Amino acid sequence: MTRFPSHGPAAPPLRLLVADDNPVVRAGLTALLSGRADTTVVAEATDGHEAYEAALRHRPDVILLDVRMPGVDGISVLPHLVRLAPVMMLTYSHETETVREALRLGAGGYLVHGEFTTEQLVRAVRDVREGRPHVTPGAAKALLETLQSSASAHVDDQRPPILGESKPQPLSHMQSSMGQSSRSRYRLSTREAEIMDLIASGMTNQQIAAACFISEKTVKNHINRIFAKLHSTSRSQAAAKWLGVA
Repeated sequence: MTRFPSHGPAAPPLRLLVADDNPVVRAGLTALLSGRADTTVVAEATDGHEAYEAALRHRPDVILLDVRMPGVDGISVLPHLVRLAPVMMLTYSHETETVREALRLGAGGYLVHGEFTTEQLVRAVRDVREGRPHVTPGAAKALLETLQSSASAHVDDQRPPILGESKPQPLSHMQSSMGQSSRSRYRLSTREAEIMDLIASGMTNQQIAAACFISEKTVKNHINRIFAKLHSTSRSQAAAKWLGVA
């Protein structure tokens, strides 16, 4: 008698807590994530206090947390929630300071509404549970601008002023303006220009894949096309041409 290999039971769905003061957003997320075999919403909350109580009671696998909520907001409760479960910020807010503070306080990811599909959300939730960070492009851009501004300010502080010299623009502004002109010059697509900006900012392929919600293989394919259009053989060479310093 032929024996077929037995398959083990399917993995249980990820148990999620959704914390958002907007009832429409909560209902939409709950409907999307509870109607799947791999995820289910075990609790909802309208503010930070309710989120903490629900997390203690239900012990979810991942917490989806809004930033702006009445009473105790998402940023205030975040340090307490990360002790109970991985936290994914899921919000409309992509202000630079908010993104930076959320990640500093332990958020495993930062997704901005309107920048992801349901499948991308589910993949991000699973990655955050496994300790792999996820950020959508709007949040990544906000974070990069902070890092670039800090780096630019540090360089300016270290260099003595030259008499009659005009104050240099922040690196983020320079990169933005140069990137726009370089895009038309090198005929890069919108996605290729976005990825080239991230390369020039020093991000790895893995970080770019997370920021753009694409696989590392897709990132490599984009980079190969970018290098061909920029007639470059390395990231540093491509970045120099992109920023107009080569």
